[in-house]
Amino acid sequence: MSAQKKRNFKIEAFKHRVEVDPKYAEKTWKILEHAIHEIYNHNASGLSFEELYRNAYNMVLHKYGEKLYSGLVTTMTWHLKEIAKSIEAAQGGLFLEELNRKWGDHNKALQMIRDILMYMDRTFVPSNHKTPVHELGLNLWRDNIIHSHKIQTRLLDTLLDLIHRERKGEVINRGLMRNITKMLMDLGSSVYQEDFERPFLEVSASFYSGESQQFIECCDCGDYLKKAERRLNEEMERVSHYLDAKSEAKITSVVEKEMIANHMQRLVHMENSGLVNMLVDDKYEDLSRMYNLFRRVPEGFSTIRDVMTSHLRETGKQLVIDPDRLRDPVDFVQRLLDMKDKHDKIINVAFNNDKTFQNALNSSFEYFINLNNRSPEFISLYVDDKLRKGLKGVTEEDVEVVLDKVMMLFRYLQEKDVFEKYYKQHLAKRLLSGKTVSDDAERSMIVKLKTECGYQFTSKLEGMFTDMRTSQDTMQGFYASQYSEMGDGPTLAVQVLTTGSWPTQPSAPCNLPAEILSVCEKFRAYYLGTHTGRRLTWQTNMGTADIKATFGKGQKHELNVSTYQMCVLMLFNSADCSSYKEIEQATEIPASDLKRCLQSLACVKGKNVLRKEPMSKDIAEDDAFYFNDKFTSKFIKVKIGTVVAQKESEPEKHETRQRVEEDRKPQIEAAIVRIMKSRRVLDHNSIVTEVTTQLQSRFLPNPVVIKKRIESLIEREFLERDKADRKLYRYLA
Repeated sequence: MSAQKKRNFKIEAFKHRVEVDPKYAEKTWKILEHAIHEIYNHNASGLSFEELYRNAYNMVLHKYGEKLYSGLVTTMTWHLKEIAKSIEAAQGGLFLEELNRKWGDHNKALQMIRDILMYMDRTFVPSNHKTPVHELGLNLWRDNIIHSHKIQTRLLDTLLDLIHRERKGEVINRGLMRNITKMLMDLGSSVYQEDFERPFLEVSASFYSGESQQFIECCDCGDYLKKAERRLNEEMERVSHYLDAKSEAKITSVVEKEMIANHMQRLVHMENSGLVNMLVDDKYEDLSRMYNLFRRVPEGFSTIRDVMTSHLRETGKQLVIDPDRLRDPVDFVQRLLDMKDKHDKIINVAFNNDKTFQNALNSSFEYFINLNNRSPEFISLYVDDKLRKGLKGVTEEDVEVVLDKVMMLFRYLQEKDVFEKYYKQHLAKRLLSGKTVSDDAERSMIVKLKTECGYQFTSKLEGMFTDMRTSQDTMQGFYASQYSEMGDGPTLAVQVLTTGSWPTQPSAPCNLPAEILSVCEKFRAYYLGTHTGRRLTWQTNMGTADIKATFGKGQKHELNVSTYQMCVLMLFNSADCSSYKEIEQATEIPASDLKRCLQSLACVKGKNVLRKEPMSKDIAEDDAFYFNDKFTSKFIKVKIGTVVAQKESEPEKHETRQRVEEDRKPQIEAAIVRIMKSRRVLDHNSIVTEVTTQLQSRFLPNPVVIKKRIESLIEREFLERDKADRKLYRYLA
């Protein structure tokens, strides 16, 4: 079967001209016009939309599109003018309802008209740059209804009045409001903005300006903020119910400006209820509200931060320079920690743990904690108190919490090397007196210091622990070697301390009792026999002793005393009475130490194993001392004059400060040499800046001291001044 030939079909125009009825356009338009009237009059059910569509289609096809379009405009305009009269005639509350109903009718009519004229909408309108039917209907509604002189003002006034009434607490028809504002939005964003939003924002600004003034005169800060927050929430809710979503930012900005920004300073400084009172009274809810409201306005954050910083600095300054507070170092530091905890909680709970406020808190603490140059000493004393007795029966986790808090204060110190000096002294006393609560806690503290400041900072502290361990082994070896010779003599426990690691001061040797001296000499011989090239110096000012004493009526007690006190008490084995001069001569204890020692033995109630004549609190050189036969105590073991860590006296403080200054010199010089070695040539100010940067983790070097150290290095030919520019230094390899 052969394939059929493909044929090409071609549709050609009629050979003869088709004559159109001259009255065709007019007749057809009349049909369509009648249909539009019927639609607007709610009689559309009897219309044949298919026939109407065909008529409109034919008019466009026969080039009568312009007539159709202009006829549509005229007919719709006439109807809208009639509708306008109906809306204008509506009284009172019926006005919006009538407008809303007519708007709904117009939209339905517009939909039907657009369906009928779909062909014109798709072909004639784009090619002739006309407005599409639906958009045309909206524009005509806008021009004839919304912008009608009688309707425009009345509509705006009605809407604003309803909003005002709602603000005053009345219930309004939100559904109707939503329909009207949506109508304005449908007519174009410019209609909504110009005919409603702009006047709405202006009226709102005026309303909130007046209301905020009224509130601020009669409310305290907390109440005012509650009202402002409620108003802000109401406006956001209003937007969600019947305004354009884009209006939210604008109306909230108005409320923020009128109720918060314009009254910020007055609110934070309000007497008896402002920010400072909230901080003092821990008003977390009010503080959180202030934070959330103020963060919405420019300068809001900085206003809260500045007032809080000022309050913190003032409060902290009063705390650290108050003479009454300085009497008790432990209480002083505890108050600092309580203050830090209090404000940490405020920032965490009320300020959303905001870094801005954390930084403000840290800078404030750093400022006032360094106003008192005894802060490093006091913090060390606080740790000493906790590690001696304050952490007994406390869990490991709680110990860590306390130590972490102390480390937080330590970070604020500018003179960390001063803290190290005191910490070393206090640690030495704890280790030597066996008064530390927990070795684990001690080591934990050292690990924290090491993490914070590096190995150099803690190497000597770790050396002290090593010495304590080594001393135990040494004593075991000593007693093992002397076992057969010891007999019933005194038992000796020696701690051998490495000179560089411990904060030992040169002490004048005192005369030990003969029984003790013989054992000491045996230990010296043993130790030097097992270690070559070492020297032993007895630090009698740092030792303790347990001695058994028998008082009147055969009462026996075990007295825990210092080495100096032991030397004094042993004199009374051979004499019932000794004068101050005799004791001083026999023991050769330094005068200041001897007086303190005799005070603790004779003047402390309940510990007075000696009797002094004449009886007084102070020790004089012509005093006489007697063994107190009548001493009684309900305890078998009696601790006498156990000196806990105390604040230094003025001379000791001065001496510690001098030692710190001396220790800083080589550190400053080492930093200068390190910097110059890498930079080769540098001017004076740059050296000062870089040295300060390098050393600030330990202390803040004084520029005057840096200058002196540079001079010293020049003298020792590490550096030289540039011959052309005297402010430049050169490194000499």
